[in-house]
Amino acid sequence: MDYGRSDLADAIAADYCVGTLRGGARRRFEALLPAHPALREAVRAWHERLLPLTASLPPVEPSGDVWRRISERIGAGNGSRPVAAEGAWRRLSFWRGLTAFASVAAIGFAALLASPRVLPPPVVVVLAATDAAASSVQGGSIVASISGDGASLVTRAITPVALRSDRSLELWAVPKQGAPRSLGVLPGGSGTVALRAKVLAGADTLAVTVEQAGGSPDGKPKGPIVYAGKFTL
Repeated sequence: MDYGRSDLADAIAADYCVGTLRGGARRRFEALLPAHPALREAVRAWHERLLPLTASLPPVEPSGDVWRRISERIGAGNGSRPVAAEGAWRRLSFWRGLTAFASVAAIGFAALLASPRVLPPPVVVVLAATDAAASSVQGGSIVASISGDGASLVTRAITPVALRSDRSLELWAVPKQGAPRSLGVLPGGSGTVALRAKVLAGADTLAVTVEQAGGSPDGKPKGPIVYAGKFTL
């Protein structure tokens, strides 16, 4: 496989960074990283793309205990604060541990540094393409981040989502019982949504449908569901 191809490297790095590349495939990818600059550059680029999803987190000085645990995970062993972010990045075992904690490696790092005792970390949701997506849109998965205080939601399309000019993507919170609640229109699959009070109450799924330009006129989904993902608050 030609990992020097930028499109291939970008696609595999996207799956790795959002946590959908798992098991043996993930281990093989990590083994390839030292020998393939294109893969390392693609992972770095996705790390930078996903990091803004944590923008809702206020800066918090980590406690000494947090730094001690980080040092232990990256093998420092002396409890001192890491002096170079690059060194931590190269130690892939550190990122594997954070992936298990937050489902997305880049977001997990920021969530660990921000103590959950001050503000809960954001809830990360991967909205995968459904069977209906193939005939309605072009583009990969969408990653959503619900802020720890439940006040906002940020979405980022892994690759730009293309659809007809007379159609719009609309995001919905789907409760276990009752009708879906519109969260707004997502141009190209990316956007920032201010969440109304209790709009996510009882919901366990985020879904994206294709609607007429500007969104559903009556607040009810009309088009096919093209992306969906489960979450727990």
